Amino acid sequence: MTPTPPLSSQVAVVTGAARGVGALLARRLADRGATVALVGLEPEELARTAAACGPGATHWEADVTDLDALTDAARRIQAHHGRVDTVVANAGIALGGPLLDSDHAAFSRVVEVNLLGSVATARAFLPALTDSRGYLLQIASLAAITPAPLMSAYCASKSGVEAFAHSLRAEVAHRGVRVGVGYLSWTDTDMVRGADEDEVLREMRARLPWPANRTYPLEPAVDRLVAGVARRSPHVYAQGWLRGMQAVRGLVPSVIGRLGPREIRRLEPRLRATAARRLGPVGAGGAADTEARKARS
Repeated sequence: MTPTPPLSSQVAVVTGAARGVGALLARRLADRGATVALVGLEPEELARTAAACGPGATHWEADVTDLDALTDAARRIQAHHGRVDTVVANAGIALGGPLLDSDHAAFSRVVEVNLLGSVATARAFLPALTDSRGYLLQIASLAAITPAPLMSAYCASKSGVEAFAHSLRAEVAHRGVRVGVGYLSWTDTDMVRGADEDEVLREMRARLPWPANRTYPLEPAVDRLVAGVARRSPHVYAQGWLRGMQAVRGLVPSVIGRLGPREIRRLEPRLRATAARRLGPVGAGGAADTEARKARS
């Protein structure tokens, strides 16, 4: 196996890099000496993050669900920096609430951004990663391990990206490309804070068993991801206890199937009364995706 090059010699691309996990991940990679290229929808936020990543950092506006735009960005990034060694497929949005109360277009958009956007990211950047014998890290979630009620769009999409990355790993290994999956629990980002603005969803989350009911600080989570990128790990856990969840994940659907209905029954009147508040994706990143789609239509 080819030795892993130090981060200081790498060009790393991060999607969804305007805020949250993506923005801090880009900064931490730059702190380790990597040259970073940021991809996202919010040019002002991307420029601000790029400025914090040093003079060699660049930013590129592209929607991860637009394969043509993303492929063009990948070619321009490779041409500008000369190579691409690492790609972190981090872009994602979330929607909360019962399926029957949700807007179908908004539900579908979560799957489109999180799953199909990850597929498009791989399609766009794999030629460059093949050239460099590089590394693709797909950001998944606790939601891929423990699917939960009121999160069906997010859980389905994150389960999908986990399966996609595992499948892709075997396809590209003989080309020298390694593929990893990163797992995060509830982490202090705009997305999670946006979800917590909904008092019913916040209450539901607070009643989850420990340690899944906590919100974890962003910095240690991202530092774990950076360490995984440096090792080109097949699995990266932003919170250490998530590793243990892999051993019991087969039991989780049965537990949720027994306990979940009682909670949903208790919350249903309030969920119905507040359904109109959760028709779009949560948080500032979700709002940015909605505005970008409106601007293109």
